[in-house]
Amino acid sequence: MQYRKFGKLDWKASALGFGCMRFPTTDGKPNSPNIDEAEALRMVRYAIDNGVNYVDTAYVYHDNQSEVVLGKALQGGYREKVKLATKLPIWLVNAPEDFDKLLNEQLKKLQTDHIDFYLLHALNKGRWREAVLKHDVLAKAAAALADGRIRHLGFSFHDDYEAFEEIVNGSDLWSFCQIQYNYMDAENQAGLRGLKLAASKGLAVVIMEPLLGGRLADPPKDILEAMENFPVRRSPAEWALQWLWDQPEVSVVLSGMSTMAQVEDNLRSADASRVQAFGPAEQALIAKARKMYAARTAIPCTKCNYCMPCPNGVNIPGNFEYFNYARLFDDVPGAKFRYQVFLTEAQRSGACIACGVCEGMCPQEIPISEWMPKVSALLA
Repeated sequence: MQYRKFGKLDWKASALGFGCMRFPTTDGKPNSPNIDEAEALRMVRYAIDNGVNYVDTAYVYHDNQSEVVLGKALQGGYREKVKLATKLPIWLVNAPEDFDKLLNEQLKKLQTDHIDFYLLHALNKGRWREAVLKHDVLAKAAAALADGRIRHLGFSFHDDYEAFEEIVNGSDLWSFCQIQYNYMDAENQAGLRGLKLAASKGLAVVIMEPLLGGRLADPPKDILEAMENFPVRRSPAEWALQWLWDQPEVSVVLSGMSTMAQVEDNLRSADASRVQAFGPAEQALIAKARKMYAARTAIPCTKCNYCMPCPNGVNIPGNFEYFNYARLFDDVPGAKFRYQVFLTEAQRSGACIACGVCEGMCPQEIPISEWMPKVSALLA
């Protein structure tokens, strides 16, 4: 196992972290509460026995059962071998006292007296302003840091770079953050700019969705062929993981593993990981794969924002991004999730009145008002 600097802390994290959102289930349904406990325990302990020292879960994973199973997995001496991360469901905080109520419940479920790395879960601009700031969550977190129930505070994030910058700069309590980042998301959400910003402030950066929910592990045939023709043979998943590990600002890469085979494969990849190991040829292959994915997009939107602001409040590039995502990865459910979570009702395609103002501004000459009903039909 390779180990990496974790921000300003005097501790090194395993290159691979075990994400507990995709435990094996007895009913075969992902993220179902029916976790195959025996297999989950075997996988977690095998990973720890082979060098993994960072495990990550959340209150809501597996319908609130992931923390319970992980707590069992960490018995028998395993708790002392790892740093434990879990997340406060910030959307359930409706008053300051909810912080302690939820944290104490999590400590009990995890069978521990402290959380090493505690995250405010899935922050965006709205949750930051309307929950964290409104309900004095940072003050409650500071008290939990002081009494030792949590050792370090961070947040996971889903929004745009501007919101990320506001949150990073919004508190001196942060030790780390968790972002969605992979070679197809380098310019989405926090992106590369967010990674660099956090690292420049001494924050450790934990990576989630390194394979974009598994989609980068199973690329279209033309992209797979390009990877297979490269002189160094790597699986598509390994290409995606090694691209992340190549970057010194990346502290740990989480993988939500569902099978022992995935654990074994990822451990092998992590063992081979190195910082700045990619040369020009490797970077060129990743750039080629990114370009080939982009060529599959239906709407040629470059997110230049010349069409914005829409006089009716529609987030035109955002709507097109999620429509293209559905086509790019053949993942309509994932696109619908993003459409519902990251766009308010007023920003969605259904708010378009086909006024045509935006179309005169678009350098790509996209017939925006014709596309909006198609976005609604697919994602609404």
